[in-house]
Amino acid sequence: MASAKFDPRRLTTMTDGAMPLRTLSRRVDGAFPAAVNPIAIWEIKEYYTTTTFGSRVADGVYETLLDGMELAELRRATGKKVAHVLFVDDHYTWWRCGRSYLCRLIDILHMGYVDEVIFGREVLTRLPDLAKQWKAAYDGGLG
Repeated sequence: MASAKFDPRRLTTMTDGAMPLRTLSRRVDGAFPAAVNPIAIWEIKEYYTTTTFGSRVADGVYETLLDGMELAELRRATGKKVAHVLFVDDHYTWWRCGRSYLCRLIDILHMGYVDEVIFGREVLTRLPDLAKQWKAAYDGGLG
């Protein structure tokens, strides 16, 4: 059984001591070092088994926007910064069927609601670098 600390079913929450400051509206795919007071959160958007393009992809894009807006509000109100990373995969879905939604992801990046969008195989080289940064922040007492 997975530790509750790393349970992906747990809502991401930021606290000040024992006082909750913000709980995100939805669950994300991962958080480091834990779902409470993370240094970083990430979402994975891949739709390999989708046989038709539809609202599922659109919903995924706007879920990312919602998370980013909530994190931006947290930062404005408290000064707490949580890195927000998006992993995107499935060439057919994004480049053939949903290019307009792919453009929307780039808009979300430029608006500052997501810190980084990592595409496909780029995860193999970029994720280890991010993990080192997150660990350094954690070891430095930012977590």
